[in-house]
Amino acid sequence: MNKKPFHGYLIMIAAIFLLVTGCTSRAVDYDQVGPKDKLIIRFSHVTGADTPKGLAAKRLKDLVESRSGGKIEVQVFPNSTLYSDEAELEELRRGDIQLIAPAITKLWELVPEAQIFDLPYLFSTQDDVRKLAEGPVGKRLNELLEVQGYKVLAVWDNGFKQITNNERMIQNPDDFKNLSFRIMSSRVLARQFDSVGAASVVLPFDELYQALEQGKVNGEENTVSNITNKRLYVTQKYLTKSDHGYLGYFVLTSKAFWDTIPIENRKLIEDTIREVTEWERNLSLEIDKKEYEYLKTRSDVRIYELNEKEKKAWRSAFYPTYEWFAKQTRDDVIQEYIQMVFTGDPSPEDR
Repeated sequence: MNKKPFHGYLIMIAAIFLLVTGCTSRAVDYDQVGPKDKLIIRFSHVTGADTPKGLAAKRLKDLVESRSGGKIEVQVFPNSTLYSDEAELEELRRGDIQLIAPAITKLWELVPEAQIFDLPYLFSTQDDVRKLAEGPVGKRLNELLEVQGYKVLAVWDNGFKQITNNERMIQNPDDFKNLSFRIMSSRVLARQFDSVGAASVVLPFDELYQALEQGKVNGEENTVSNITNKRLYVTQKYLTKSDHGYLGYFVLTSKAFWDTIPIENRKLIEDTIREVTEWERNLSLEIDKKEYEYLKTRSDVRIYELNEKEKKAWRSAFYPTYEWFAKQTRDDVIQEYIQMVFTGDPSPEDR
């Protein structure tokens, strides 16, 4: 009996299998995976390597590998080279990656209470953010995420958001009326713009520049570092330095993966992340100041800085967003915090 046709058939089946599995696999560089006794942590994120988040991820890699004597390897994949921000949460849960740092806003479908970070003028400084993240609210959000299979390891800053648009300078809440703004997917952000008579359009960040250039939306809200890094100022004539919203990231791992790490390694990673978080917060402040000074030198964008009285007027105009959010959440910890912040009065001086 001639066995060659059968042998060829097996080769053909194997080739088809490899082709199919290859098409569904991700661009993981398995050549980087070391000995079996090495703990491999793949850190996937969607921003550039030179952003505060990208630089912090690189620093985390260097410190963990050095302090573990090479027994822990952190592979960093920036710029969505592994997964898009829409896919990374699921891939983390599945175990294909071990660390991600999504914008907190993007967690709202898993934990709607996380939208508290989107509330306008909830924070005045980074210290305010830290108090929330490290207090009862942050603990509660972590508990809610753990139910979904995730664990919060840190909060990294990008900074405070500013308003840009291509129609007119926005100084008071009435100036928002009849304009459209790009937002991340967040019901709180949609309510924020609705409260001042503006429309909002959900768009991925990588589509924003083109949308502004083509006039699909009039403006957007973003941190100074994002505005400069993606050169959004080229498409926008006006920038209002409002500091009205916060943009930060939850550094997440899967609870299943975290629980398998030996306690000694877990402590090393926790301590290093804590140190890198301090470094990242200072870095984000430095970058924000530097890039803002750069924007002020450009002649193609006009900048207006809100004074404290104007900020109070904006915060008062945005107050319906708080009322809406307070009615949506049924969590006692979140409800108590909202009541403590405002006690029924939207005026900042009465906080």
